Amino acid sequence: MKTLYLDCGMGAAGDMLMAALLELVDDKAAFLDRMNGLGLPGVEVTAQPSVKCGITGTHVAVTVHGEEEISCDVDSGAAPVHLHDHHGHEHEHEHSHEHHHGHDHDHHHDHAHDHEHHHDHDHGHEHSHDHDQHHHHTGMGEIRHLLSHLDLPEQVRADAEAVYGLIAEAESHAHGRPVEEIHFHEVGSLDAVADVVGVCLLMHQLGAEQVLCSPVHVGSGQVRCAHGILPVPAPATAHERRGVPIYGGAIRGELCTPTGAALLKHFVTKFDSMPVMSVEKIGYGMGNKDFEAANCVRALLGETEESGDEVAELRCNLDDMTGEAIGFAMEELLSAGALDVFTSPIGMKKGRPAVLLTCLCRLEDREKMARLLFRHTTTLGVRESLCRRYTLERGQHTVDTPHGPVTVKTASGWGVSRSKPEYEDLARIAREQGISLAEAAELLHRPGASL
Repeated sequence: MKTLYLDCGMGAAGDMLMAALLELVDDKAAFLDRMNGLGLPGVEVTAQPSVKCGITGTHVAVTVHGEEEISCDVDSGAAPVHLHDHHGHEHEHEHSHEHHHGHDHDHHHDHAHDHEHHHDHDHGHEHSHDHDQHHHHTGMGEIRHLLSHLDLPEQVRADAEAVYGLIAEAESHAHGRPVEEIHFHEVGSLDAVADVVGVCLLMHQLGAEQVLCSPVHVGSGQVRCAHGILPVPAPATAHERRGVPIYGGAIRGELCTPTGAALLKHFVTKFDSMPVMSVEKIGYGMGNKDFEAANCVRALLGETEESGDEVAELRCNLDDMTGEAIGFAMEELLSAGALDVFTSPIGMKKGRPAVLLTCLCRLEDREKMARLLFRHTTTLGVRESLCRRYTLERGQHTVDTPHGPVTVKTASGWGVSRSKPEYEDLARIAREQGISLAEAAELLHRPGASL
């Protein structure tokens, strides 16, 4: 199986992910030309070699009207809150003054205006902030409009919108405002859109069947923001990382940015240690700052063998429920994400006939399923077993036949390949033709049926 594995031992940022994936493609110049030809106003994407701790990789720079301010800037409608998304830290500083202040400063931040900075930025470039020109507020509606006008495959556009939606939802939760009231400053939104679109485009181009990722290093310490001093990760980014295994460490600062967290959450199939794989390509995406450890995201592309995975089997005995009540419980479990739910007839003490209810689920869902079993059944206890299972890769596609469109379900792997038409489509043909299901299936396999 074609597998992409992301090593995020030093966190992740949008530009670092884009750089790591860029190293995996054959024609890097063509990708950069495509990014610069998308029509993002004033945006230029460049890539340069970068060395961290003796490792050579790629650093991707996104500039907007010549400025490289890798940020995800948002505000909720009051005083503007700038969330600078520089890898190695995240901080907020609240401007109580007007946007036309237009001061000039370099990005080593050795100026001394009203807000404090407790991080060493070390950006290594200079520019002036013209807030009249660049800090135009943009909401999710404008972001969707912008994405809709870019020359992108539909899947890439959908992925980019979903990732950007995760960022907005996190900020909405952090600021206590509806998503529609979250606004992105123009400079921050454009370079964030470039990062997001670039990663989505590369993911589409690489075509990995699964994306795996290590637990994510988020850094440690505290971050000064508009609301005071908060622990790392800050509220918005912490909200994005729900369900993502994270850990801290000795490195001070926030290593995983909001854009990086949203991209990982959208694309990663599973967070785990690196599987056994035959590696074909390795890419290193470098951050701006220097630490004792190499500040990079490592991406490995290769093949993994088909293998089993673990599932939880939850079971309970029921001797005092109606069939309808058991059926309702089964529907609730399935709608909540159970892999399978089934019953078996059993005999209990004193000769009572009963039902054994079994729920198969992913390991991370077992507590949720146990709660549902207690809520929707009369059981006093649920038994758990961990099972290793081997599965075929499933898929489906639609074909046109003389009897209308038919969905075909496919399964492959472990040296076998099989397919069958969707039951509902078979049943429709059988009813329309006044024949049995078996005869309908035979119709679809006749010459000219294209099944």
